[in-house]
Amino acid sequence: MSVIQEKLKLLPDSPGVYIMLDAEGIVIYVGKAKVLKNRVRQYFHSSPKQEKVMAMVANIADFYYIITKTEIDALALENNLIKKYKPKYNILLKDDKTYPYIKVYTKEEFPHFVITRKISKDGKYFGPFMGGISCKDLLEIVSMAYNVRTCQTSITREPKKPCLAYHIHRCPAPCARLIEPEVYALNVKRAMEFLGGDYREVEELLQEKMAFYAEHEEFELAMSCRDKLAMLSKLKLKRITSINRDINADIISYRTNGLYSAVNVLLVRSGIMQGGMNYALEDAVMNEEDALSAFLLQYYAHHEAPEEIITESYCETDLLKCFFEGQKKSIDITVPSQGVKKQLLDMARKNAEDYLTKAIEKIKHKDDMTQNACRHLQELLRLKRYPKRMECYDISNISGVDKVGSMVVFTDGEADKTEYRRFRIKTVEGANDFASLQEVLERRLSKLGTEEQERFMKPDLIVIDGGKGQLSAVKEIFDEMGIDDIDLISLAKQEEEVFVTFQDQPVIIERRDYALRLLQRIRDESHRFAITYFRTLHSKRNLESVLSEIEGVGKKKRMALMAHFGTLDRIKRATVDELKEVEGIGDALANVIQQHFKEREE
Repeated sequence: MSVIQEKLKLLPDSPGVYIMLDAEGIVIYVGKAKVLKNRVRQYFHSSPKQEKVMAMVANIADFYYIITKTEIDALALENNLIKKYKPKYNILLKDDKTYPYIKVYTKEEFPHFVITRKISKDGKYFGPFMGGISCKDLLEIVSMAYNVRTCQTSITREPKKPCLAYHIHRCPAPCARLIEPEVYALNVKRAMEFLGGDYREVEELLQEKMAFYAEHEEFELAMSCRDKLAMLSKLKLKRITSINRDINADIISYRTNGLYSAVNVLLVRSGIMQGGMNYALEDAVMNEEDALSAFLLQYYAHHEAPEEIITESYCETDLLKCFFEGQKKSIDITVPSQGVKKQLLDMARKNAEDYLTKAIEKIKHKDDMTQNACRHLQELLRLKRYPKRMECYDISNISGVDKVGSMVVFTDGEADKTEYRRFRIKTVEGANDFASLQEVLERRLSKLGTEEQERFMKPDLIVIDGGKGQLSAVKEIFDEMGIDDIDLISLAKQEEEVFVTFQDQPVIIERRDYALRLLQRIRDESHRFAITYFRTLHSKRNLESVLSEIEGVGKKKRMALMAHFGTLDRIKRATVDELKEVEGIGDALANVIQQHFKEREE
């Protein structure tokens, strides 16, 4: 009897999480169970199964489980383990398109309003906004109608000189202490009511301002008000008249054809349809309820949760409510059977089904470019294992100055930008790319087997941007450190030859082969990432060097100027008033800086 059959007999009746492993010990699936014994045994029964479930079961060489106190704990642990291991057969939501929100820093004495795509807990968020009217346009309406600040200037007790926004009536200059906190707070409150969906007052305010500017012959400002009123008209047209203005909900439908799945998310805020988004979920073997739960947990890790989620009848509503409450999110999960909410859910279903039908070829093509390319690469280059995690390294410098190295990571053939790393070369003198690569790889590989390996997971394949010489230099580091379980190759750009460690001659892969295209993508990405970092360091060094020539601009003022303007060109073009906005720069020094750059141009 196999090891798996023996383990199946010992499964407990408890809730928990089970982890499936392939023959190489790689996690290929993570699942949760109310009763571990019942759930795990289902996979190994002879009952009919979906094609993808059968494929996964055929790859299971071992499994283990973790008992949890409750099913909610199992759900949370499952979510964490999926994030950690990114198993092949789980739903992995690769959401590059985070939505824009308008954030209000409510904890400040004079709150400022900004556009952001990152959600944290230090402010109030409005949105998301997905078309019809942009966040930038909304923010302009807010500053024009309610006179609130959209800059990130720190406000101190010491008054500063008002900036341009004050003079064009877009900010009441709280930094100059020209408005009382109580009055400003009222402006903020009204602006937040507008962003919350109450558009009645803002129309009146913009019409009044338009008439005022026209009367005083400030025609550009009057036309700007007119344009903002036109934008508001478009926004009002998106309101669904049969929906209560108080409804703030995401409508989510999951549909599958047994091989591929799709999710449609529609967003309604204050009774207004903000838009929708489709997600393709490939390689998932979960049943509908587990798949929907996994999607919701991953989705709301990166998006602001609404007051209500309207979704399918098989949703684990009670379990998810308890989970979200543990995350300090109070969300109603509704399964409608009639009325407007049911109509909205039907709309989401139709969108998901339509996307699933039309997206299959696109998904298959994506598979060819990613996971199938990885499998073919393993065959062509005789790799020890499937290259799930590929790391590629490149060096960038000019004449040995500002030397940097890049590490980019592809997981299952796709860029995993959260795992990218940059290196400043510390020990190499001059332009020596071989020695620089050795330093970078030694620093990287020294993390294996340490506590840091959890943050820097062990790669299956390391790709070097270069030819046989670069490969040999890195192989020396592998040999010195006794590393023989990570595949190592290099890709030479001119002829696109692939060099390996087990033979002298390069491996030639056909130009049209997706395996070569995968190597080209990761090589080009490592080059781009290295060049970007090098240019950043080089421009900062040049900027600091130029600023150090100006009398009276010490290190602290140089740093302040660089942080405020970012580039040398912007400092050169800055007016005296704009220079004075920088902390520590007064009238005299601002004039000195401006005069310095005028003299350089003459």
